[in-house]
Amino acid sequence: MSAGEFDQQGATSEVETTLTFASDLVADKTSELTSEEAAAIAALPTGSALLVVIKGPNDGARFLLDQEVTTVGRHPNADIFLDDVTVSRRHAEFVRKDKAFLVRDLGSLNGTYRDGRSVEVVQLNDGDEVQIGKFRMTFFASPADLGGVA
Repeated sequence: MSAGEFDQQGATSEVETTLTFASDLVADKTSELTSEEAAAIAALPTGSALLVVIKGPNDGARFLLDQEVTTVGRHPNADIFLDDVTVSRRHAEFVRKDKAFLVRDLGSLNGTYRDGRSVEVVQLNDGDEVQIGKFRMTFFASPADLGGVA
């Protein structure tokens, strides 16, 4: 019987679930990387990060975050140009604060998401998934900024 199916008495069945911890999620995401992507992440200098598109029109694309502010949108002058109607012209920006990064929604029509939750401004952690329109990207901080924790 699958989740939500009714048994013969009309009661729904319970489904057993297992919690996944954040460190397990990060490990899963890094195991899905190509050797080239893993090498690019390992080589990131301090104060930088990498976004890897895991789903969307630019699947596999990589975007380096190495500026104080990196803009994302459908406007051709955006630092990260995402050419899809689900992305606003000025959709979001990544802001570097010391060695950490924040993502800030810029009043976009479809919103900005971290790990499936709508956000206005939020600090990113290594392995977080950021969604902008149809684009799902994994955020990877510089290993030098993680204190040697990959």
